[in-house]
Amino acid sequence: MTDQESLDLFGDGGEEPSGEGVEDSGEDVEDPGEDVPSEGVRPAPSTPPTPRSAAEQAEGPRVWSVSQVNRAVRSLLESTVDALWVGGEVANWTRARSGHCYFTLKDERAQLRCVMWDRHASELPADPEEGMQVRVFGSLTLYEARGEYQMGALRLEAEGSEGLWRLAFEKLRSKLEAEGLLDAARKRPIPRYPRRVGVVTSTTGAALRDILSVLRRRAPWLQVVISGSRVQGEGASAQVAAALRHLATHRACDVIVVSRGGGSIEDLWAFNEEPVARAIAACPVPVVSGVGHEVDVTIADLVADLRTPTPSAAAEAVAPDGPALRAQLARLPERLARGLRGTVERRRRGMADRWTRLGRSMERRIGPLRQTVDRHTQGLERAMRTRLARRRERLGGLAGKLEALSPLAVLERGYAVPRTRDGRVLRRVEDFPVGRSFELRVRDGTVRAETLETFEETTT
Repeated sequence: MTDQESLDLFGDGGEEPSGEGVEDSGEDVEDPGEDVPSEGVRPAPSTPPTPRSAAEQAEGPRVWSVSQVNRAVRSLLESTVDALWVGGEVANWTRARSGHCYFTLKDERAQLRCVMWDRHASELPADPEEGMQVRVFGSLTLYEARGEYQMGALRLEAEGSEGLWRLAFEKLRSKLEAEGLLDAARKRPIPRYPRRVGVVTSTTGAALRDILSVLRRRAPWLQVVISGSRVQGEGASAQVAAALRHLATHRACDVIVVSRGGGSIEDLWAFNEEPVARAIAACPVPVVSGVGHEVDVTIADLVADLRTPTPSAAAEAVAPDGPALRAQLARLPERLARGLRGTVERRRRGMADRWTRLGRSMERRIGPLRQTVDRHTQGLERAMRTRLARRRERLGGLAGKLEALSPLAVLERGYAVPRTRDGRVLRRVEDFPVGRSFELRVRDGTVRAETLETFEETTT
C-alpha cells in the first residue's frame, strides 16, 4: 500500500467529534444519541474519501488534523468490528450524576474501558460490585477527544445464577430485614370471613381471570374491588404501590391480594422493588401475595402477611369455601346443642366441685372453732357445777338455819299453834275469849278447839 492510499483512508468525510468517551473521574460526558448496532450487524462505512487532483498532489503531502485522524479511526473501527460480548472483571465502576456509567473490564493481562449511557444503565437492577465477573454486550469505538479506544455497552450481565438481579434482591432483602419488615411477628392473620376483597394486578392479565374464577366458585357473595396496575416494566413498581395505597385508603377492604402471573425474574422484578415492599408493609389491612409460580419468591412475598405460590392460591386463601361453609352451617344446630349440653354439664360439675371445696374449706375453718367451743363449754360446765355445788352448800346451811327457826320444828317438839280460821295466830290470853272457836296447828294436822276458861300467868 502506497502513502497516498494510506492518506486517502483518513479522508475528510464525517462530522465534528461527538465528545463521547470514558472519564474515570465520573465527568458527565454527553451521550451522542447513536444506538450501538445489534450483534452481527455491521454499520455502514463513512463517506469514502475524495481522490486528490494532480494539482493538489503536486503541492506536496496533505497534512491531517488530529480530529480528522481520530474520526477516521473511529469510523474504521466501528465499520469493521461487529457488536460482541466481552467477559471480564469489573473495576472502577462510577455512576455519574447524569446517570451514565463508566467502568473498566479487565483480565489478568489487559483492560478495556467501557461506557454505558443512562438509558441503558437505568435498566440495571443494581450496580455491579468491584471485582465482579461480568459479560458486556456492545460495540467498540473511539473517544475522539482523547484518542482513547473504548466499548459502548448496551447490556451488562453478571456471571452466575440470575446475576445482578439476585444481587439487587439480596441487597434489598438485607435492608428490609434489618428494619424488621420481614419479621414473622409483625405479620397479621388473614380474616376467615371477609366481606370485601381488594385485588391489585393487571386488568388484562390471566392472573385476574384466575382470581375472579376462584372467588366466584368459592364465595360468590364476596365484594371484589380491582385496582388495575402495570405489573411489568419501567414504573410498574410505583403503579403497584399506588394501587395498593388507593385500595387501603378509599375502598375499606378487609384483605388485599397483590398478584401477577409467572415469568422470568426480569418480568417479576416490579415486585422485588422497594416501593412495593414499603407499600405492603404500610398497608393497614392484611396483604396476601400471589406472584408468579410456586418456585418464584419475591420481596413482596417476604413482606406480605401471607405468601401463596400462585394467583389462584391467593384467591383460595382469602375466600372461604362456600360448600364447606354451608355444610358447617347445616351441622351448626347439632353442634350448638352439644355445646350447650357440654356447657351445662361443665357448669354442674364446676358447681359440685365448688361445693365440695367450700365444704372442705368450711370444715377447715369450723373444726378449730368447734374445738374452741367444746373447750369453752367444758369450762362453763365445770364452772356451773362448781357454782351449783357452792350454792347447794350454802342453801343447805340456810335450810338448816331455817329448819331450826321454823314453827314446824317447834311443832315437831310437841308444841301447838292456835290460829283463827282465817289463819291469824293467837298469841295472848285476851285473844281467847270464853266460847271462842279456834284451831290448833299440831305436827301432823289441825285440831278444832273452843275456849272454856282462860288463866293469866302471874309473874313473881
